[in-house]
Amino acid sequence: MSNNAKEQILDFVRGRYPQAEIDETQDIFALGFVNSLFAMELVMFVEKTFGVTIPNEELRIDNFRTANAMAELVARLSPTLAVA
Repeated sequence: MSNNAKEQILDFVRGRYPQAEIDETQDIFALGFVNSLFAMELVMFVEKTFGVTIPNEELRIDNFRTANAMAELVARLSPTLAVA
């Protein structure tokens, strides 16, 4: 899994919520940081930043709960970015 992808995702989330201490394992939905608008912004950010298209079957909350989960999604959708 690409640490770079994880860091970029964390930077995006932290940029929106600078007062929060969010790490790659924390469930941002459970913490109350994600509303429907921010969820769409997350999808658009991931697609634009990593040059991937997230198919409808991957638009599941579990793929977006944590920075780890989002980085794993990016790795699945873009094998060239996948780093062990």
